[in-house]
Amino acid sequence: MNGLQLIATGGALPERTVTNEDLSRMVDTSDEWITTRTGIRTRHYCGDAENAATLAISAARQALERSGLAPEDIACCVCATLSAPDATPSVACQVQRALHLPEGCPALDVNAACSGFVYGAAVARGLLATLGGAYALVIGCEALSRLIDPADRSTCVLFGDGAGAAVFALSDEDAPFAVTLGARGDDAIHAGGPDRKGSAPITMDGKAVFRFAVDALPRSLNKILQETGLTLDDLDWVVCHQANSRIIDHCVKHLNADASKFYKNMDRHGNTSAASIPVALNELAETGKLKPGQKVACVGFGGGLTWGGILFGYKGD
Repeated sequence: MNGLQLIATGGALPERTVTNEDLSRMVDTSDEWITTRTGIRTRHYCGDAENAATLAISAARQALERSGLAPEDIACCVCATLSAPDATPSVACQVQRALHLPEGCPALDVNAACSGFVYGAAVARGLLATLGGAYALVIGCEALSRLIDPADRSTCVLFGDGAGAAVFALSDEDAPFAVTLGARGDDAIHAGGPDRKGSAPITMDGKAVFRFAVDALPRSLNKILQETGLTLDDLDWVVCHQANSRIIDHCVKHLNADASKFYKNMDRHGNTSAASIPVALNELAETGKLKPGQKVACVGFGGGLTWGGILFGYKGD
């Protein structure tokens, strides 16, 4: 069965940085309160001329350039987001237009919230296997600052904006690959849509989400390891959805794992939902920590409720 290999990444973050101190002047909170409970210190907010689509286009363009491929080499474009600026055209279609991807390249958005990038990669693999083609562009992008209630200190301190992109190759090589996806409809994380009158900010039952996450993360990771016959020791990196440092720390302890393999960057970006995993992958690649031949597992979990895990190799650009 054909798997995926990561060959290039890209990223985009809004220029505006919002610190915990900035938020403390807007709502009853403090740097100490936020940091000790979440591990978050700063996050990025879109300006007036920025949104999830503009960030996605920037990240995707960078990933395509780094891959060395031409636009016509991309056989499908999948974008994961819950904060698209338009119902249509989708963010993926806006990327297709901006990057001049071929008209025969299917382009679509998926909404699996914080698991979106993993879902998107799985969809892209299915499209490549079904319709043909060798390369897929998968993006995660969010402008969650547009969906928060700035007066709700339990949620406004958590979320940020950003985008990450990845070019994957459909591979026949003897390289490990596995994917698992799941969902359980639940309003523990909720953001209203067009049927809601007035404002529809993100709301969250923090305790319920924590209980869900510390179960979904190791369960997803263990499943993809079992499918490939690998162990945690065989992995070079584990990139989880960057929701809260306490969730990752709890699971590292539960798994008796090497904490240095679990990449964390929520201290600088906050929770960027579908963007968090590809933003982290891009940082690993840009800093030279992600090296050709390494094995990477990504685990998403969040609104829906949804969860998913994917394991692939990094081929490099």
